[in-house]
Amino acid sequence: MKIAIPNNGNMVNQHFGMSKSFVIATIEDKKIVNIEEVSATELAHQHQGLADLLVNQGATVVITGGIGAGAINGLKQNGLEVIKGASGEYKKVIDEYINGTLEDKNVVCNHHGEHHHQ
Repeated sequence: MKIAIPNNGNMVNQHFGMSKSFVIATIEDKKIVNIEEVSATELAHQHQGLADLLVNQGATVVITGGIGAGAINGLKQNGLEVIKGASGEYKKVIDEYINGTLEDKNVVCNHHGEHHHQ
């Protein structure tokens, strides 16, 4: 199984559509066996482009912080499971997912030209 997470350094990026990169974690036997970082710089706010990138990397699950409805729909239409509202170090978040303790907080961002993120 492969899990994709938008990252900002070693943290979960809280704005999916503006992520410059994603980490793709390969999970086998409930352990992280590989993590690679892929650039998404040229795909900011291109929902289909981001979905294609993650599918092409073999991801089946996307764990993210804040994400808009358009991006969620784009990912789900491509067969990806989406878990929203994650925060903190991405390795801890992956471990929570593997252990079944990560909750989907159903955080959906509504962006209408204004950004209130800090």
